[in-house]
Amino acid sequence: MNFRTPLPDTQISFYQRMEELKKTTLQEALYKTVEKADIGRLDEELRKYVKNSDLQLLARYGTRGEVMFVVPYVLELNPKLIGYYRLLLGFPQKSFYTGDRGLGFGVFKSMESTGKISKAQQPLIEDLVIAFNKSASLLLNSIEKVSISSSLFRDLTLLTLGPQLRGGRNNDLGIAATKMVFEIIREIVSPAIKESTDTKIVLSNAAGRETTIEFSSDPDIIIREKLKSGKFKNWIAIEIKGGTDLANAHNRLGEAEKSHQKARLAYYTECWTLIGFNIDLELAAKESPTTDKFYHISYLVDKNNAEYEDFKENIIALAGISD
Repeated sequence: MNFRTPLPDTQISFYQRMEELKKTTLQEALYKTVEKADIGRLDEELRKYVKNSDLQLLARYGTRGEVMFVVPYVLELNPKLIGYYRLLLGFPQKSFYTGDRGLGFGVFKSMESTGKISKAQQPLIEDLVIAFNKSASLLLNSIEKVSISSSLFRDLTLLTLGPQLRGGRNNDLGIAATKMVFEIIREIVSPAIKESTDTKIVLSNAAGRETTIEFSSDPDIIIREKLKSGKFKNWIAIEIKGGTDLANAHNRLGEAEKSHQKARLAYYTECWTLIGFNIDLELAAKESPTTDKFYHISYLVDKNNAEYEDFKENIIALAGISD
């Protein structure tokens, strides 16, 4: 029995988002911040804002205080780390900043998003630290002692982060699907590649002219040939709808149709729509009549699938390269 290859698109998008957060908000960002810190000042503030018994307990298991407890100095160095301590203590963004739980931390929301401490926030930082550390102490003393480690605290942040990432899944799925398709195209045209980056591929076609394949905001991927005059012949506009939820198929195909109508005005020869959901293609064609070809993304990852073969054949033909 031939099964359709299941796309790990959710995990791909989660991974990409997590890699970004490692630079700003997760434990890796904390370690990078501490590397640049004055350890003497950091330790002094830890002694000031954290109970000695809590610091001793962490030290007994090889964990520094700032991994569990926040101090003003760390937030001054990297205000976005308010997000790390929020995640560690199990508070989602919505309930922490804007929910009805009466936590009252909405004034600090911009620290996590902009990485800056405003004049209005500055005099409140110490009160924030005190409140955070009371909560952290309760958590620490509720954990089985032999389990205490920096890796445990990292796991706790990820448990809070998961639902937050899932909430933004549709946007991330679109990004992940576009990158996946771009890499499929890169492999197809690899023999003709002259230059290549993460967002653009330059080919030498059979006529000796340059064909470019690149990310674009609308449509998602474009394929164009550079003419002798320096102008471009627009060949393919590709819209990618990576979400797998059929319930939103109507809206996604409507978005693709709007994009393709603009592409037609820009004289693109072909308009393709690549979809992550399973829908009858006759129905899809009614939703987006400007689409010349529909492809299922899950079929394109299977080189033995007829849709992949058709996709490959048309990419090669319209890019003007040798098979």
